[in-house]
Amino acid sequence: MRKLTAILATAILLTGCGGAETADTPPTVRLLVFGAPEELESYRTLVDEYVKVSSGARVQLVEASDREDLITRLSTSIAGGSPPDLFLMNYRFYGQFAAKNAVEPLDDRLAKSTVVKLADLYPQAVEAFRWQGRQLCLPQNVSSLVVYYNRTLFQKFGVAEPKAGWTWNDLITTATAMTRNASGTIVRGTESEGGSARVAVYGLGVEPTLIRVAPLVWSAGGQIVDDERKPTRFTFEAGPARDALRDFVALRLAYGVVPTDEEVEAENDESRFSNGRLAMLLSSRRVTTTFRTVKDFEWDVAPMPLYGKQPAGILHSDAYCITSGSKAKDAAWRFLEFAIGAEGQRILASTGRTVPSNIEVSKSPAFLDPTQPPRNAQVFLDAVPTIRRVPTISTWPEIEDATGGILENALYRGDKLDDVIRQLDEQTRPIFARGVSP
Repeated sequence: MRKLTAILATAILLTGCGGAETADTPPTVRLLVFGAPEELESYRTLVDEYVKVSSGARVQLVEASDREDLITRLSTSIAGGSPPDLFLMNYRFYGQFAAKNAVEPLDDRLAKSTVVKLADLYPQAVEAFRWQGRQLCLPQNVSSLVVYYNRTLFQKFGVAEPKAGWTWNDLITTATAMTRNASGTIVRGTESEGGSARVAVYGLGVEPTLIRVAPLVWSAGGQIVDDERKPTRFTFEAGPARDALRDFVALRLAYGVVPTDEEVEAENDESRFSNGRLAMLLSSRRVTTTFRTVKDFEWDVAPMPLYGKQPAGILHSDAYCITSGSKAKDAAWRFLEFAIGAEGQRILASTGRTVPSNIEVSKSPAFLDPTQPPRNAQVFLDAVPTIRRVPTISTWPEIEDATGGILENALYRGDKLDDVIRQLDEQTRPIFARGVSP
């Protein structure tokens, strides 16, 4: 009953505030987003600025609590015939809506636009939102996975800060040196399970997910799927993919440098980093808005370590998409133009939320401002040429859901690698088979 009530409330919210476009009454554009409070504030800033410079324009932010809530709201409202006009979504998740023709192609509008040109945007992000030859959404950002680190802690313990060219072994060594008990003594391996050696500061925080493992596989020259365009299965059974998965899940039980499952449940990695109890965190640009509220220590970012011989990053990109069922497509496009245009890109970049998809803006002080952390923001731009992406087939969200628990058990419980690989294959092959490719 509680879930049904929430769905009905969502439908009412999305239905009650719209309206078709007329000459006399500009419609309210409903934009569905999710994020941490600091991220949502960034979008409010963008909307406020747009309303200021656009006579009569009205934009309502519909704020979901998390990604799952956003997808549920969007699915429910589309099925009910009253979708939001715009939604912001990561490329890994929009395929399920593209496959159902629920997203409005933008090619004709782009051809006439004097504000947005695809040539001005990073192609790695643009191409992630092309579906069967059409440009469905426009990316706001071109982030990658980086290492956030607490400079104050590194200086306190006299450990060298991570730098360009460092390796996976360097990461392990550094994380071990930064895993300390309350007296400042290094805690090694399984000593971190409790007692007098209880950890006060962990060396590393990382989610046990596919998008954290994939860059390691690519760095070693491997693949995570059999065909990146039309995948049918994972390829973790041998070679670089198997090695990378093995070394990734060793972080907890072999090295003890990441928090336990119970500790993560009690305090997530972002909060632990913000509270000074985590030395390093693997994440994308989106956590920057939250970390800029930290006043107790200095932090910065470093590139991902080399697992193999070549640098490899993974795309983290969100895009604005117009729903095909929107009753205010022209008004939605005008906001989208502003958001992806140079001015909108500068506004959002200055809040810390994005690595701008606009190439020129990404190289400007709006993003590289040395007075705002991270001081080494250039790391994000240096990673762009190495960025790759996971498949965008329509069932990819289901695949990530299916693998989440398996990888959690591997990291925290120490499930046997062969069993992990078998489960990954068995649980996902049927889902791959149902997927529609872009």
